[in-house]
Amino acid sequence: MFELETLPNGARILSAPMRDAASIAVVVAISAGSRCETPAVGGIAHFAEHMMFKGTERRPTARDISQEIDGIGGEFNAFTGKELTAYYVKCAAADGGTALDVLADMVLHSRFDPEEVEREKGVIVEEINMYTDTPRDIVGQVYDAARYGDSPIGRPIIGTKETVRAATPDTFRDYLGAWYRPERIAIGLGGGVDPALVEAVRERFGALPADPTPPLPETVVPEITDPIVAIESRDGDQAHIVLGVDGMPATDPDRYPMAVWQAVLGGGMSSRLFTEVRERRGLAYYVFGHHASYTDTGSYAVQAGVDLARVDLAVETIAAELRRMATEAVDADELAKAKRYLIGRSVLGLEDPRGRIMFGLRRELLEDGWVDLDHVVRGIEAVTAEDLLRVGERIVRLDRAVLAAVGPLDDPEALRAALGA
Repeated sequence: MFELETLPNGARILSAPMRDAASIAVVVAISAGSRCETPAVGGIAHFAEHMMFKGTERRPTARDISQEIDGIGGEFNAFTGKELTAYYVKCAAADGGTALDVLADMVLHSRFDPEEVEREKGVIVEEINMYTDTPRDIVGQVYDAARYGDSPIGRPIIGTKETVRAATPDTFRDYLGAWYRPERIAIGLGGGVDPALVEAVRERFGALPADPTPPLPETVVPEITDPIVAIESRDGDQAHIVLGVDGMPATDPDRYPMAVWQAVLGGGMSSRLFTEVRERRGLAYYVFGHHASYTDTGSYAVQAGVDLARVDLAVETIAAELRRMATEAVDADELAKAKRYLIGRSVLGLEDPRGRIMFGLRRELLEDGWVDLDHVVRGIEAVTAEDLLRVGERIVRLDRAVLAAVGPLDDPEALRAALGA
């Protein structure tokens, strides 16, 4: 499924050839993100991602870059996470060389022109305003800050208006010089992979100096001895809540039981949370569970947009479903359904060249190396009801829960009582 080559300087080339694929996804991924930042430069990883599109020596303007990808009909984007940043183009397989040339030029030779930096500050400040003004978006950050405190994982990926406005071209160069090094870079090629394209990757990335990067800052999770309730009070017709418990690091031996566990609880429209919170009780328009796993920590959290008159009942209901997952064995039919759901979603995600290569890159850069689909399927199929109980017992400690809420709320004690911890 994948072919891995490690260049002498430490950069990796991960290929996922797909027979008869007419398209290719070219991805430059870096195992660095917002957790690599100090508080004074918060948001620089995300800001740097924006600036990569603004011009290089060979392509001086954003238009020069974008029109080259438009000229091949390609899809072109990037994202910044807490531990991973990636730039990608998906295009016709015959145009993979153009996609690689543009991406390599951006990542290795961006100019960070001072005028462009100042102009883009306004764009990112407005992006911050957009997220801040959207309760459904900002409640996740309220949760992260409450659970992780001032550790790098707890701070917002996008930074603050103050840190964004303080950035200079040297801020970018310092960050990239420390973290965009070969040992943290992997170039992914998924779909119609031509051997000549692999050779082109070697040429562009193989000459980078093999300088080491600093170790990732340690995530020092504040000790939680009683439930934490964090409320951001604001006007609105709905409350958005996130109720979270402990989670697991990305390479935890229970990663597959954890995946099945969360599929039972919050995966899809027939999951326990969707059925109980929305369908039976009508407490929320949306509700879902998500396991955020990092290299050294993790958290499982349930998010919902709930009826203002019944916020307490929504919290009670979610807490009760979490408690059930730690005390009652899942029956055989529900376990089998959750496994089929996960396997089906995995197959669908890996059918697309970009989905396939991103799956491999995440495993290669953030976990313990790439695996093929058969390995994933075997891991899922091996999960037992006893495994799920063990996972529930490990992570569901409502006395150490964190509850974040955004909306017209002002009584944290009522929400704490609803946890029943």
